Amino acid sequence: MNQDRIRNFSIIAHVDHGKSTLADRLLERTGAIPERLMRDQVLDRMDLERERGITIKMQPVRMQYRDYVLNLIDTPGHIDFSYEVSRALHAVEGVLLLVDSTQGVQAQTLTTLAMAKEQGCVIIPVVSKIDSPAARVAEVSAELAKLVRVPVEDVLAVSGKTGAGVPELLEAIVQRIPPPRSSSREDEPRGLIFDFSYSTHRGVAVYLRVFDGTFKKGQPLRFHAAGKEFIALETGIFTPGETPADSLSAGEIGYIVTGIKEPGVVAVGDTIGAVRGALPALPGYERVRPVVWASVYPESQDDLPLLRKSLERLRLSDSSLSFEEESSGVLGRGFRCGFLGLLHLEIVTERLRREFNLSLIVTIPTISYVVTKTNGVRETIYTPAKFPEFGDIEKIEEPWAKVIIITPPDCVSALVQMLYDHEAQTLATETFGDGRIEMTIEMPLRELMRGFFDKLKNISSGYASLSYEILPEREADVVRLDVLVADEPVAAFARVVARRRVEEEAEKMVEKLHGLLPKQLFVTKIQGKALGRIISSRTLSAMRKDVTGYLYGGDVSRKNKLLDKQKRGKKKLLERGKGKVNIPEEVFMKMVQSSAE
Repeated sequence: MNQDRIRNFSIIAHVDHGKSTLADRLLERTGAIPERLMRDQVLDRMDLERERGITIKMQPVRMQYRDYVLNLIDTPGHIDFSYEVSRALHAVEGVLLLVDSTQGVQAQTLTTLAMAKEQGCVIIPVVSKIDSPAARVAEVSAELAKLVRVPVEDVLAVSGKTGAGVPELLEAIVQRIPPPRSSSREDEPRGLIFDFSYSTHRGVAVYLRVFDGTFKKGQPLRFHAAGKEFIALETGIFTPGETPADSLSAGEIGYIVTGIKEPGVVAVGDTIGAVRGALPALPGYERVRPVVWASVYPESQDDLPLLRKSLERLRLSDSSLSFEEESSGVLGRGFRCGFLGLLHLEIVTERLRREFNLSLIVTIPTISYVVTKTNGVRETIYTPAKFPEFGDIEKIEEPWAKVIIITPPDCVSALVQMLYDHEAQTLATETFGDGRIEMTIEMPLRELMRGFFDKLKNISSGYASLSYEILPEREADVVRLDVLVADEPVAAFARVVARRRVEEEAEKMVEKLHGLLPKQLFVTKIQGKALGRIISSRTLSAMRKDVTGYLYGGDVSRKNKLLDKQKRGKKKLLERGKGKVNIPEEVFMKMVQSSAE
């Protein structure tokens, strides 16, 4: 195929700015999908995407416009899925930067714009939802033009709902976005894997951008990083479903069915090429780094093999998911999973429940800490239960985040108080666009995950937005908080909290457990322990069991005999110092459920 007639591009934007709706109109206008098959959010394949109205997984599609081939990669907008966006940008030459005309530039807009500039993509600024009565087209166009540093006349205006402005947008794509160019003069095939899918029958199908040569069915190929060789069972393009094609040539975006069914072989960022090719590997992607950790356990240990298989299957379609097996004395065996954020955690666990019919217990999400012990040993801790004892710790380090917040000016005073509560440091404050305030802050990642986003939305009535990037570790003033039941620590309830909030958190957890735990045959202490001492305590009174209830008469000595036996049993428990408490499963599920408190 003539590369001069190919245009590869992505749509990037803040969440809910109309990417998928605009993609629908582009597909409709170019006739890529028959009218009888057309539906809203046609590129969002998962039920979860359609229910929530958000894109979770990138989706490539090929369109024909006049004599041009347009390869679009629709991308997610939420910050948790920015790794999907970064991979898509490696495969294209241009992007449509979409901004909602009713909301203006948002924080995530700045992040995705920076990513596109870093990749050297040509940026076409587009204002969407111009049909809305609340649209501020001229104002937002000027704001966007200033941000991208182009004349305001270069900003396009479209409506994904009515299709207004879409013909002009298609023309701008072919005129402004450059055609792809081969990175080598060799005819040898070489391509970059940006995603892949898995089928039980065909194995892994890699999604790739071809940079050199031509890939054909039946060709022997090799993964550069994995070193694995295979035969291409099928080559094809996205229309948007997988459609077989005779070949994939330089500049095109398509897929290759590998037939490989073993997990861990295929990886995004790997280069695919000829078996004995001379061309070096292409620059891949930065290795994904989990932000949030949570343990996932099956409610029934009989489901452990199914959970393992389900996680392996999910990782084939979600390369940012990581997991390793672990065991808990209380919850049994499960998996410690790494996620890119709280929404990512929520989506993965919901997919496990829906797609694999699993009943799960998900622990409270945490981040990783680097702990230096008094003996000089330095280790990374992913779970609070494995924190060393208080006296064995010399230093604790935790990751920080650089956060950009764009908010209406009348919310600033409440926001400043919230930033103090979350240990944030304000670096810069400036007026942004239409009088809104842009704040750049740094804060512990631990505090960002403690319901920060929800609180921000509450105090701003939904008008504020944020984006963040992870910074290196800094020294942390945190402690491990244990919950003891009958003097025995329960590992599943352990948390890492700020030293200044440890008493408040201890009171909260002890009070919550006191209200949930059933009474025992003996007096039960529920305590919060941190800093080597008990800092919160509640006593659960003993259950009064009526051991004489079934007696219907006779000598009073029969009744006294039973009461004396009960008294001796309680005395024996007190002599041992405690009794054994079996915490019911429903109590664990209420205490150890996924939350961002």
